[in-house]
Amino acid sequence: MATFQDVYGQPQIVEHFKNALSSGKISHAYIINGDRCSGKEFIARVFAQALECEQGGIEPCGECHACRQANAGSHPDIIKVMHEKPATIGVEDIRIGINDNIMIKPYTGKWKIYIINEAEKMTVQAQNALLKTLEEPPEYALIMLLTSNMEVMLQTIVSRCVVLNMKPVPDDLIKSYLMRELQIPDYKADVCTAFAQGNLGKAKALAASEEFDNIKTEAVSLLRYIRDMEITDIVSAINKIKDYKIDINDYLDILSVWYRDVLLFKATNDANHLIFKDEIQYIKNVANQSAYEGIEIILEALEKAKARLRANVSFDMTMELLLLTIKEN
Repeated sequence: MATFQDVYGQPQIVEHFKNALSSGKISHAYIINGDRCSGKEFIARVFAQALECEQGGIEPCGECHACRQANAGSHPDIIKVMHEKPATIGVEDIRIGINDNIMIKPYTGKWKIYIINEAEKMTVQAQNALLKTLEEPPEYALIMLLTSNMEVMLQTIVSRCVVLNMKPVPDDLIKSYLMRELQIPDYKADVCTAFAQGNLGKAKALAASEEFDNIKTEAVSLLRYIRDMEITDIVSAINKIKDYKIDINDYLDILSVWYRDVLLFKATNDANHLIFKDEIQYIKNVANQSAYEGIEIILEALEKAKARLRANVSFDMTMELLLLTIKEN
């Protein structure tokens, strides 16, 4: 059973929803904005279950018929809006998923709750179709938009919603969670926490991923020897990176964290606060060989590479430029 007590590191959102439940002042539309895998849908489901719970408290009881249905994903009045195309939520998805049935009253509960995950994928036409419903929703309707990119949401949609922004979860909470709940050893929890950057869901996924461990090892090996690599070696490395089954941003984050360790060691000559403590000999060598300016150029190049890939610049060209920058600095 999930409750608000199971939500880590988001006290402001939990407090908002609990206050709404205790006062009865429920909005007809919410936007929960936060990174992918940050727990938006988990929070939305807990709130929806609390609203439908037959006990009427600020936490779902987990025992009533409504809670059992919600836990099983079969509550008829908690509706996850689906879409046919994985990259787009179209106008027909909104019409079929919400507009065509929202006027039908709830089957069993007080509320009819619609949850739209990845709401940033809605086309402009889909958002305009939803807007008509948001302008005059029935009193029992509640629509929850979960998004990782508020910038693509129409202002007319945003203005009709209560916006709740997810905050980065403190590193100490993430590390303690991984060690306590997932039995992750200390050194591995440090690495997963560093790469998660405040995203508990991402930390959990990384901790469970054997693929991530293997790719991290290969990425670090590349950084050890990149100064001695020829252009043909770099092209081969890029071809291998393309086959990795993790998000390219996660791969680039491995490189970024390694070079932040280099920068930190160069500045302090202290290995205690490094993420890659087991790489101290190689980190020390690179720190001695590189100027501060060179390390900063590499870190900036990593951020530029992310931006270029988001803008759909050629993967091969972007990665070749990045690895050559690393090699030269």
